[in-house]
Amino acid sequence: MVDDGHSPDHKYDYDLVVIGGGSGGLACSKEAAAFGAKVAVLDFVKPSPHGSVWGLGGTCVNVGCIPKKLMHYAALVKESIKYDAEPFGISTSATTSSSMPHSWESLRENVQNHIHGLNFKYRVNLRENNVVYLNKLGKFLDSHNMEVIDKKGTVSKISSSRFVVAVGGRPTPLECEGGELAISSDDLFSLNEDPGRVLCVGASYISLECAGFLAGLGHDVTVAVRSILLRGFDRECAEKIGSYMSDHGVIFRKEVIPTRLEKVPSVEGMKERIQVTFSDGTTDIYDTVVAAIGRTADTKKLGLESVNVAVEPGNAKIPAKYEQTSCPNIYVIGDCMKGCPELTPVAIEAGVALARRLFNGSKVPMDYKNVCTTVFTPVEYGCVGLSEEEAIETYGEDNIDVFHKSFFPLEWTLSYPRQEHQAFTKVIVLKSSQSVLGIHYVGPNAGEVMQGYGVAMKKRITFQDLLDTVGIHPTCSEEIVTLKVTKRSGLDATAGGC
Repeated sequence: MVDDGHSPDHKYDYDLVVIGGGSGGLACSKEAAAFGAKVAVLDFVKPSPHGSVWGLGGTCVNVGCIPKKLMHYAALVKESIKYDAEPFGISTSATTSSSMPHSWESLRENVQNHIHGLNFKYRVNLRENNVVYLNKLGKFLDSHNMEVIDKKGTVSKISSSRFVVAVGGRPTPLECEGGELAISSDDLFSLNEDPGRVLCVGASYISLECAGFLAGLGHDVTVAVRSILLRGFDRECAEKIGSYMSDHGVIFRKEVIPTRLEKVPSVEGMKERIQVTFSDGTTDIYDTVVAAIGRTADTKKLGLESVNVAVEPGNAKIPAKYEQTSCPNIYVIGDCMKGCPELTPVAIEAGVALARRLFNGSKVPMDYKNVCTTVFTPVEYGCVGLSEEEAIETYGEDNIDVFHKSFFPLEWTLSYPRQEHQAFTKVIVLKSSQSVLGIHYVGPNAGEVMQGYGVAMKKRITFQDLLDTVGIHPTCSEEIVTLKVTKRSGLDATAGGC
């Protein structure tokens, strides 16, 4: 880790300025302030192309994880009433699926009220931790000075010994004729009107999560898939998610992309709609088109060229080593850093670790390996470590074993529609050392199931360690510690009873 030349007797306004008020930037700023540093956070939300704006807290709180999971849970609640109530003896005669309308407006309002409460708490929390909050947009003039502009257009300057860039990313726009008619996840969660019939463009986790909760809430949803679902994730698990979603109302249009979007004039009793032309020449009409084809780091207007910090072509991410950019006193964390998993907890941990190194003498770098993640699709998917494909590419197919199992969560066993699909888990093991390379689980409560196994992976567990762990019965998580059947054996991997 290279010294950035920081001197405690510098003459700048701040010891540290963090650019970006998302989870990583806030965590870094508060940790640095706890060690006595004079810290400011610059945060200015540029409106989306459709005019959506939000408060302090970044993507996760405002237009990401928080509203996403709340809406996902809303869909699970409705699905549970539909499938589970009657088998468990709960009468729904007055609230059948067909007579159970959903109010988008009520959900949106309640979700947004919760988010606004979080925005306020973040501002209070910064003040309580002696971090200066500047609601201003910054641009580098040189390695120690920034020009900042507030919402009234007033321009001023600030200086700092060090900077941390934590600006995150924004959805990549749809590059086709009429692409500006599509909204993104930045707009969906605060959409004033019911989205109606929806096209989700892309097969990323964002696209599938949005398609999943919209379908679960009763919307007619189509997903346009250019190639494969959930690129970068385990293929077997991704295919199970696609199959589950297909059987739960989501329509997948494979190997197509939109080539043109155009407005369909409103007619009596109907609002203006969007006609989409696909690459196979077909057309269809939707009320809402959601573009979820990836994210681009929000770095292009930071003036990085003034400090000789280059960004990656395409995604505009900043290369760094131990979060230090090519300009020694400028650092980067989170989604805008090249090679960093785009996950809120990763940005938080990286920000805290960096602050400790800069202001408390720590030598401990951020560990980006074996990070747990969960995809909140209608059937959830949690994983940590390598996918089966990555393990084969790294170690060779003959050098790994894949232990796997399909099973019914106990909660699904009384509902016949639930039994169209099974939950699934696999553990990928290096044969020579019995080290666990990856753990994957598709089923209910995937995030809650996987978190503890993430700790185990950090401790470099072996497969025998898993087998020696007594499971909690009856749970889905116990299926991971009772695996016996390998793919190589060809034996039936479907679970029986207790």
